[in-house]
Amino acid sequence: MTSLAENAARKARPPADAVPAEPSQEAAYAVAQAAEPLPDIEVEVPEGGPEQVPVHVAWSRVMGDIRKISKSEEYNAAGTRYNFRGVDRTVNAFAPVLRAHGVLVLPVGVDASYRDFTNSNKKVQRECTVTVTWMVVGPCGDVLPATLQSAGEALDSSDKGTAKAQSVALRVLLLTAAMVPTGDPDPDASNVERGEAHIRPAVSYVEEICSPKTSVGRLRQIRYELGQTRQLGALVTNEVGDEDAIGALVDRIGKERKEQAGGEA
Repeated sequence: MTSLAENAARKARPPADAVPAEPSQEAAYAVAQAAEPLPDIEVEVPEGGPEQVPVHVAWSRVMGDIRKISKSEEYNAAGTRYNFRGVDRTVNAFAPVLRAHGVLVLPVGVDASYRDFTNSNKKVQRECTVTVTWMVVGPCGDVLPATLQSAGEALDSSDKGTAKAQSVALRVLLLTAAMVPTGDPDPDASNVERGEAHIRPAVSYVEEICSPKTSVGRLRQIRYELGQTRQLGALVTNEVGDEDAIGALVDRIGKERKEQAGGEA
């Protein structure tokens, strides 16, 4: 007689002819992150703490210690495969070096926009796009004079999209501001023939522009997209049914949203 435990184990095993499910993007990313353990990076902090030098000197020394972060992680799902430098690997390389040189990298502003959509598997996901403003403080307390900003984008089916997007923005900032090479071949070593890019029509933006849920940051992004495709003068029907140039429409609504935000503050 089969015991309850044996019966449960038998039912839990998939049939021999079962087709394995296609991994989700989240599962594939998790596998990629765990594929190779993060190296232990130790940087010796000088006795008495970091040397008291100007922030630009300290940042230059950080750049000198971070010589390369290779694209050693792999994404492989839904027929897409590529190598990348993950957030954890980037932070793992930078954190001890920043501590050794007494450099702080602090987020001081986040501008986020959101969009919900249904993917090919009929699953509702949220797209989050953020622009993060950063402050880099040196061991003497002085700050890099340049305004540092980086963008991040992430998809999520629950409530982690904003955190993911901000993590991506941090990775972009560190890799870009420190000019970290990958060790990959020179991009000019290959040539890619581009096809004609799809241009989103101006009228398709109207509903998003007029929606009260659209953030000021997203409105700025829409204006940039319209400018890039030379559609700011395209005539559309605005929120009250009148004909209006879409550039003027997005500018007016953006100004109204800023004034409302100022009044609420």
